[in-house]
Amino acid sequence: MASTHSPAIAVTGLRKSFGDQVVLDGIDLDVPRGTVFSLLGANGAGKTTTVKILSTLLGLDAGEIRVAGYDVVRQPDAVRAAIGVTGQFSAVDKLLTGAENLRLMADLHHLARDAGRRRAADLLEQFDLTDAAGKPASTYSGGMLRRLDLAMTLVGSPQVIFLDEPTTGLDPRSRRDMWQIVRDLVAGGVTIFLTTQYLEEADELADRIAVLNQGRVVAEGSAEELKRQIPGGHVLLRFGDPEQLDAARRVLAQAARDGDALALRVPSDGSLSSLRSLIGLLDDRGVQVDELSVHTPDLDDVFLALTGNPTKDKVTAR
Repeated sequence: MASTHSPAIAVTGLRKSFGDQVVLDGIDLDVPRGTVFSLLGANGAGKTTTVKILSTLLGLDAGEIRVAGYDVVRQPDAVRAAIGVTGQFSAVDKLLTGAENLRLMADLHHLARDAGRRRAADLLEQFDLTDAAGKPASTYSGGMLRRLDLAMTLVGSPQVIFLDEPTTGLDPRSRRDMWQIVRDLVAGGVTIFLTTQYLEEADELADRIAVLNQGRVVAEGSAEELKRQIPGGHVLLRFGDPEQLDAARRVLAQAARDGDALALRVPSDGSLSSLRSLIGLLDDRGVQVDELSVHTPDLDDVFLALTGNPTKDKVTAR
């Protein structure tokens, strides 16, 4: 039996090639239980390949992987029983109704008939699909289809769910609905492994983010930790009169005037220690600041700096 204290996903030295092309070149990952872990990368970076290997859909060339405490090579059946996978494209049968799709999944999980019907009814309610339960899935909107797809993944009560670009093509409201569903799942103890083309999505949801580039993880950390690694962060100080601004300029050698406003930009990584030092220095010299705000690079800046690949419309590629 897998230990509940072990990581939800532990990857060491993962390697995968297709012919002469090395897709994954020594990947190490550690995903705690009950968290959201996001994998970012450009087109062809290996995100979907990683998901396929972790979910036992594709073999690996080298390395060691444990998912939900089970070895993906030696215990693939146990891994499959512990996970759910929602891919880039919906697995919903559009000829069936929402309820029929869920009952079909219950049958595939060998649930008793009554138990399967109860599970289907509970999930329809959880995903706000009860009113549409008897309608063919072909009549569902894109957001409804994605919710039904994820509900089908949950029929087997997985410990770990792989979401491979789950909100691609959804409108902003449906995307935010899906975000809330993910948060609720994690609050219930489920672990989410997320790949996404939306940097905002990773910023909103992920406890930790790994950036994949040319087959290697080039950075890993929380969104804030990654942002602090990139130059360009600063503290903006606003003053009530020119005298205080001039006093601050004499104290802060690295500060630069912010246009014509009574404001200074002070280079900073945005950390608590650097802010404490800045405020303490100004207080010691009697400089009065009317307003202070912290500005750090966003994930677009992080992605560009780490991969050298430009982002388009504030999104990453698949």
